[in-house]
Amino acid sequence: MKLTDLNLIVAEGEGLTAEFKEKYTSKIDRDIVALANSKGGMIILGVEDSGNITGEKLTNQMKAEILSLARNCDPHIAILKISQIDNLVVIDVPEGEEKPYSCSSGYFRRLDGVTQKMAHKEVALLFKHANTISFEERLCRDVTRDDISQDKIRAFFKEAGIVADKINPQDILISLKLAAKDGIKNAGVLFFAREPRRHILQCETILVSFKGMSRVDIIDRKDVQDDLWTQYQEAMIFLKRHLSVRTDIKGFDRKDNYEIPLEALREAVANAIIHRDYSVCGTSIMVEVHEDRVIIKNPGGFPDGMSTDKIGSLSVRRNELIADIFARMRRVERMGSGFKRIREYMDTAGLPFPKISSDDFFFIEFERPKKVIERAGRESSVKSSVKSSVKIIELIRKDKNITISVIAEQLGLTTRAIEKQIVKLQANGLIRRVGPDKGGHWEVMK
Repeated sequence: MKLTDLNLIVAEGEGLTAEFKEKYTSKIDRDIVALANSKGGMIILGVEDSGNITGEKLTNQMKAEILSLARNCDPHIAILKISQIDNLVVIDVPEGEEKPYSCSSGYFRRLDGVTQKMAHKEVALLFKHANTISFEERLCRDVTRDDISQDKIRAFFKEAGIVADKINPQDILISLKLAAKDGIKNAGVLFFAREPRRHILQCETILVSFKGMSRVDIIDRKDVQDDLWTQYQEAMIFLKRHLSVRTDIKGFDRKDNYEIPLEALREAVANAIIHRDYSVCGTSIMVEVHEDRVIIKNPGGFPDGMSTDKIGSLSVRRNELIADIFARMRRVERMGSGFKRIREYMDTAGLPFPKISSDDFFFIEFERPKKVIERAGRESSVKSSVKSSVKIIELIRKDKNITISVIAEQLGLTTRAIEKQIVKLQANGLIRRVGPDKGGHWEVMK
C-alpha cells in the first residue's frame, strides 16, 4: 500500500472496514475476527479514534504475536500482510471464506465503525448467509469511473468532515469498499453516480402528501430519482413542509417544535434507505403524509432473523456498505440504536411509539397529534416576519460550529440555497468564517 492511499483511509476515519488503534494490545484478535466476519479491512496501529496520529513501530515480536492470535481464531484467519508504512503499522485482514469466525472472547463483527460482540441469534444468521453476495456488493457492469460525480464525492467529504488533497474517484471508492479494481459496486453507484437511476432503475424515493385520510386526493408529490443522500435530504425537506410546527420565541431565541419530532423522522427515513432491498425491481421507498399519520415504507420487509419483537434488541444489516456511508455522515447512530432513539424522541414529546409492520415492505407509521397548531405549507405570522437570512444568523449565534447541511435541514431549504445566503451574509459583513472548513467556525459580526 502507498502512503497516499493510507493517508486517505486515515482521513476518511474509522468505518466498516477501518479500525484505528493507538497501540498494539492482545485484544486486537477481536477486531481481526470482526473484520473477517464482515467485509475485511485494515487495523491501523498508531492512530487515535479521532484520527490523530501518534505512531507505532512494528517489531518482529509484535508481528509474531499478531499472526499467532490470527492462527488461534476458529477457523484460522490468514492475515494478508502486516506492514510498517511511515510511522504506522497496517494489518490487512481479508474477508473470511468460512464465516463465522471466533476468538477466545467470542464472536465479533463490524457494525458501521464499531467492533461489536455478536448475540447467539446474530451468529446463527451469519452462518446462514455466509456465502451470500448482497445486491450492494455486486459490480454494476455498465458503470465506469467517468459515470461517478466528483461533486457528489466532495459533498460527502464535506458532510463527513473528511479532508483530502485530491479527489480520485476510483481510489476513494476502493478505500470505502464501494468499488473493486475491476469495477464499481452497486452501493457506489447508488451514492455517487451522476445519474444513478440510469444504471439502477429502482433508485427512487416517492414523496406524497394526501388530502384527508385516504390515498385518493394528492396535494403534493415529488419523485426523487437521484443518489441516496439526495433522497434523504429531499424527504426531510418534504416532511418539514407538510407537517405542522409551533414556533416558540424566548427573548432572542427561536425554536421550531414539529408535531412529530424531526429527529425521530430522520432516523426512520435513514432506516428506510439503509435497509431497503435494492434488488427488488419496480419498487420505490414511499414517504406518505396523511391528515392523521405519516407512513414511511421501504421494499424488502424485515431482514432474515428480524421481527417486531426484536426491534431495538437485535441489529441486522441488509446493506452494510450503505449503512457505513450514512454512519460516516453522522446521519444514523452506530451500534444499531436507531429504534431506541426513536422511542426516546417520541417519549420526550409525549407521543406514542410508531406502529411497525412488515410483509413484502417494511412499514413505520407515525400518528399525527389531533391538535394541529400550524398547517404544512402555510406560513405563520411569525415565520413570514423572519427572513431566512435572519434565521441563519440565529442558528450560527446558537452554534458557531453548525454546518451548512444542518442549517438547510433546520430551515427546510436546500444546501445550495443556504450557500447563496451565506455568501450574501459574508459580503454584507454580517458573518465571517474563522479558520478552515474543517476545524474552523462561524462568527456573527456585531
